[in-house]
Amino acid sequence: MNAITHTTAPVPVKADTHPALSRLRDPRLFREMAYIDGRWTAADADARFEVNDPATGLNVARVSRLGADEAGQAVDAAARALPAWKALLPQERAARLSAWYDLILAAREDLALIMTLEQGKPLSESLGEIDYAASFVGWYAEEAKRVNVESVTSHLPGAEMLMRREALGVAALLTPWNFPSAMLTRKAAAALAAGCTVVAHSSSYTPLSALALAELAERAGLPRGVFNIVTGDAEPIANRFCDDGRVRVVSFTGSTEIGRKIAARCASTMKRLVMELGGHAPLIVFEDADLNKAVGIAMAAKFATSGQDCLAANRIYVQRPIYPAFCEAFAARIAALKVGPGLEESTEIGPLMHANAVSKAKAQIADALTLGARRVTEESETPGPLFMMPTLLADVPDDALIMREETFAPVAAVTPFDREDEVVARANATEYGLVAYVVTENGARALRLGRALEYGMVAVNRVKITGAPIPFGGMKQSGLGREGSRHGLEAFTDLKYLCLDIH
Repeated sequence: MNAITHTTAPVPVKADTHPALSRLRDPRLFREMAYIDGRWTAADADARFEVNDPATGLNVARVSRLGADEAGQAVDAAARALPAWKALLPQERAARLSAWYDLILAAREDLALIMTLEQGKPLSESLGEIDYAASFVGWYAEEAKRVNVESVTSHLPGAEMLMRREALGVAALLTPWNFPSAMLTRKAAAALAAGCTVVAHSSSYTPLSALALAELAERAGLPRGVFNIVTGDAEPIANRFCDDGRVRVVSFTGSTEIGRKIAARCASTMKRLVMELGGHAPLIVFEDADLNKAVGIAMAAKFATSGQDCLAANRIYVQRPIYPAFCEAFAARIAALKVGPGLEESTEIGPLMHANAVSKAKAQIADALTLGARRVTEESETPGPLFMMPTLLADVPDDALIMREETFAPVAAVTPFDREDEVVARANATEYGLVAYVVTENGARALRLGRALEYGMVAVNRVKITGAPIPFGGMKQSGLGREGSRHGLEAFTDLKYLCLDIH
């Protein structure tokens, strides 16, 4: 076990860290220690891992590398805090969440800067994510007051029947690097509103956003032990959460492969599972679509977060009569994208998160070209080793890797289709089922596609469909349960039924 130190004092930003950190208005939001039981917690000085700016390679922070023992301490703290937090009146929990919401919005520029430094996405996208992250806290602050709204009419004489939702218990949250703030608040705000306490692990690529949110949660008045962030390697921490019987629910966002392992690990303690897993979304453009609108939708659906998004349109099917014109217009828009560091104001495409993502994308491009696809956009030099220039591949066959695997990169794969039934079959021929996009001016077709596509979410003639009020989640191997909306809160509750004899 590592030697542990605790502090309540902020750690000053050191002179040898990333120069952009000097732009922080509130340096206390920059934290390199874990947050356990209301205390900032560090391991031995040598037990640290580096967080680097993917755009420049410069070091941003050296964060405490904790492990299974410290994860257990976090569960201890959350279990101790659970009875008092669960017993609070819903409006008291709501007041603390509302305070957290206000603090997040007040700190949005600093939070966005921290996110861009560790994740690389353009600063404008980071600002948008902070607003999105805050929206879940604000939404669930209101929903906390409405946890119990169900009733049942008795079917037995002389009996009164009641139903109520009660907090499941300690909730473990495992969040990814592509949306390091929003994926944490979407889970945590729902769990806290329901009366659960939280232990969380944020990706080691992007722990700083979670730690900044913990600082604001503390200021908002969340009691000790209610909200804990454990930093370090994912596997020992996640395994400790999964093995502990006091953890009653695990909410995970990440790959389907890792999701399967987590589900298997949780089986022995029969935990509730909420999982948002792989995507691989199809985008289907019919010949009656407005071409400019269709290209705009394709741009937004493919290139947000530099293509590193489970909602990204990875397989773009275009009906043959408009296929050549679509490819030409799409290529022109792609070629105009500005690639660069996220802190540069004009940047639209930032770096990828790590070298493996670059290698995977290059392998997918090479495979598609070998199988007969055409590279429509020109190759050019990148600003750095983790960048990829936006690429359009046309005539991509269905057996190419890029049509069968998720593509977390700014690479668009386009292929023609002829008939509606044909493209529905091709779009559904995958283990994934998170989101699908349809562009058509035919209302009846839109409804048919909405029913026929085997996806948890279907977007017709638009890209932005997510938000706090909607049930986010997929079918098949894209996940279990829903996040956001009332359903996201109910995932952190058990339904209890009471039957009283009133004779």
